[in-house]
Amino acid sequence: MTEGAHLEQGRTERTLFGHPIGLVNLFGVELWERFSFYGMLTILGYYLYYSLAEGGLGLEQSTATGIVGAYGGLVYLSTVLGGWVADRLLGMERTVFYGGVVVVAGHIALAILPGLTGVGVGLVLVALGSGALKANASSLLGTLYEKGDARADGGFTLFYLGINLGAFVGPLITGVLQRDIGFHWGFGAAAVGMTLGLAQYVVFRRNLGTHGREVPNPLRPNEIGRSVGFVVVLLVVVVIAIATRLLTLGNLSWVTTGVIAVASIAYFAVMLTHPRVTPLERTRVRAFIPLFVANAVFWSLFQQIFTVLAVYSDERMNWSLLGWTAPSNWIGSEEPVWIIALSPLFAMMWTRLGTRAPSTPHKFAYGVMGMGASFLLFVPLAGFDGKTVPALLVFLILGGFAVSELLLSPIGLAVTTQLAPRAFRAQMMALYFFSVGLGTALSGVLARFYTPDAEIPYFALTGLVAIAIGLLTHTQAPKITALMRGVH
Repeated sequence: MTEGAHLEQGRTERTLFGHPIGLVNLFGVELWERFSFYGMLTILGYYLYYSLAEGGLGLEQSTATGIVGAYGGLVYLSTVLGGWVADRLLGMERTVFYGGVVVVAGHIALAILPGLTGVGVGLVLVALGSGALKANASSLLGTLYEKGDARADGGFTLFYLGINLGAFVGPLITGVLQRDIGFHWGFGAAAVGMTLGLAQYVVFRRNLGTHGREVPNPLRPNEIGRSVGFVVVLLVVVVIAIATRLLTLGNLSWVTTGVIAVASIAYFAVMLTHPRVTPLERTRVRAFIPLFVANAVFWSLFQQIFTVLAVYSDERMNWSLLGWTAPSNWIGSEEPVWIIALSPLFAMMWTRLGTRAPSTPHKFAYGVMGMGASFLLFVPLAGFDGKTVPALLVFLILGGFAVSELLLSPIGLAVTTQLAPRAFRAQMMALYFFSVGLGTALSGVLARFYTPDAEIPYFALTGLVAIAIGLLTHTQAPKITALMRGVH
């Protein structure tokens, strides 16, 4: 073995707190990406429906929340493009970098371009860039652990801590800037945050060694024309849909939900029939289907933090803190506080338990049921009149959101990398994010049924449905585990 090979082997075996050193770099870039994403997302709905006098665009509130939900869904839908680029053109490591560059461009567009033009250009760029970065950062982390490595759940939980540090700080800064100076200053802060994330990623890139450099299924020359043709056809279909008003701002969340659902079914069909997927890998993909459904249900409730609960925060909550009124978008920072506090405890718990921990399907079931139970806790708050619901009470309820999220989301990231067929490693992560996107788009659809006068039936019905689906997942957990074939 040459000296260079020895050095490379030493780098790939370096650890920090028992985890691969590359986790540190991915932790940082994801922190700043989420800072920019959630910092922007928590003020986006207000920007869309606040009046012109308040610095907004004056859209209908239901249209604005639908756009926010649809946009979140489109971000996760674009992970398929990011996964495809990684698997067939650039590899995961370079796709993470270029995705970050596109995200910065999107936030700059939101900051400097006025009106719906800035919204359209900015959101498209952020969606494409975040899709590329999200799928591949998580998949890249998965390559640092061998299949069956008991540290993986703990590593992904620490990674999730980085996500939530960014999600906590981003809204705090953008909310104050939006309220005191203007919306475009808040969007500008998001651009600065992502730029910092890219800078640290470049400086510490070497910590990843050769992980993610491989292009597992390179695009052949005779496939280039077909790929370009597909993109052109897709763009033509979108333009026609807009021109004929089949796609409008009012129905965007419904259309996005339908598109993601159809795309998910097609993706499962491709993976289950592709010749490069082995019989063992095919069985594991089938195990992923019920987890996909449970995950979508979870996120359809959780992502209402940015649709229904954003409106709830603005119209129903008392944000007075020691004589100072906090910005309404700070509801986006309440739940991450719990994640930051609890993530290290969950990471230690999963590491200590090892193979004695509940199976992944059981964790998913508990997460969905916990999310439903948390929604039910909003029912008693319907007795508060006007803008009087204490922010502290909502903060305590969001603790239930956090426990449920830690039971499901980082575990979902980890198990997706373990169940992924080799030829579809990055694209399998994109499929996982399809379930998040489906739930996010549904959060925009569900938001249309919320009004302050219908709080009790709204929160009660959505909570009970989630609990029922969680119970169903729990009863099917042994069968799902059997299909996972060696993945815990």
